[in-house]
Amino acid sequence: MARFLIRSFISTVVTMLLVSMLLFFLIDIGGGDVTVKILGIQATPEQRESLRKQLGLDQSTVTRYATWLIGNDWWVPVEYPIISVTNIKTGENEYWADVNGQATRWMMEDGELFALQRQPDGSTVKEPAEVWQNDSKGEIFWGLNNANSAVKWVRGSGEVVFIKTAAGIREEKDGPSQYIPLSKGMLRGDLGRSMRTRRPVAVTLWPRVRNTAILAFVAFVLIMPLALFLGIVAGINEGKPIDRFISVTSLAATATPEFVSGVFLILVLGIWLELVPPVAVFLTDDAIFQNPEMLILPLLTLTLVEVGYVARMTRASMVEVMGAPYIRTAIIKGMPFHRVVIRHAIRNALMAPITVIMLHVNYLVGGLVVVEAIFGYPGLGNYIYDAAIFGDFSAVLAAAMITVIIAIITRLLGDLAYTFLNPRIRYS
Repeated sequence: MARFLIRSFISTVVTMLLVSMLLFFLIDIGGGDVTVKILGIQATPEQRESLRKQLGLDQSTVTRYATWLIGNDWWVPVEYPIISVTNIKTGENEYWADVNGQATRWMMEDGELFALQRQPDGSTVKEPAEVWQNDSKGEIFWGLNNANSAVKWVRGSGEVVFIKTAAGIREEKDGPSQYIPLSKGMLRGDLGRSMRTRRPVAVTLWPRVRNTAILAFVAFVLIMPLALFLGIVAGINEGKPIDRFISVTSLAATATPEFVSGVFLILVLGIWLELVPPVAVFLTDDAIFQNPEMLILPLLTLTLVEVGYVARMTRASMVEVMGAPYIRTAIIKGMPFHRVVIRHAIRNALMAPITVIMLHVNYLVGGLVVVEAIFGYPGLGNYIYDAAIFGDFSAVLAAAMITVIIAIITRLLGDLAYTFLNPRIRYS
């Protein structure tokens, strides 16, 4: 078992690495121009190029992937140690330079460089900074700006920078000539910053993971026991009316796409009968706890799709086991039918459904894009879809790593379940 767990751990690491590399390069190639999505099609080439530099997209693909994976705060050409400080108002981590024990950032204003010294209450004190160093291009300085980037200023260069604001695109002069967005890397727990929201990915990702985890857990607890029960009942009553009813109903439910059954349930239960909310309106992060009724329609939609598939798999496995010689022998010897089913048939019949169930756990976590989109449910699947359409590689990769980990864990749980159902199976 120890060897099996070690091999599983190594395969998990290799799988996550390969998946992250593949996704990163696919998004980089096919994601389109992110600057157009942020600034709009009316933006000029100069404005898009300025934003591209601010986002660090002028760096090579390999450099940006390495930054996401292992971070860059340890190699950027800033002479001061870089520290992470929590913003008192937002709770988000920010990068500052440790200048003799003082958290400091810098800004350029009217051609003069100023140091912003962070105070205990989160405010800053602005003081003139004389930190220029001679270079072949003149006087330069590498420091940290207010956007969590290491930047290079060139004195007197007059760099024009375009900043995206709520009111539009603002032009600033005396901006940095080079940007390196900072990150500690995924291996050190930093999931990066979202280009879509300009906030740390972890801040926006974990609430989505929590929402999906709640929906997936409730769905799993509701769906799987019901599906197994229906499959077992159909299997031990092969050819009887109850078997035909369960089989036909399961087939119809499985063949119906989620968007059809979801819209049907919204129309009947949400609009016509007004029994449940037709959509999930999340005004706060805890809205799901304040109004659990928002889970009803997504759960019913998932139940219609998932119960039928798992029930049919269970029924097929149960029929096969019930026709086995040892089952017929036990019945011929006079063993009560219910004891034959419970003690011998069910245990062996669950081998195949366990595989299906473990695979569907991963679907319930990361594959609910259609269901979440129909009901406006802010979950992980919808998050991955929006990030992928936008080309937000940090958000996509972070969410994908979560789904990969869940897939590996469910596979391990399935393997362990096999040893419980069949003690003859051993892993070495």
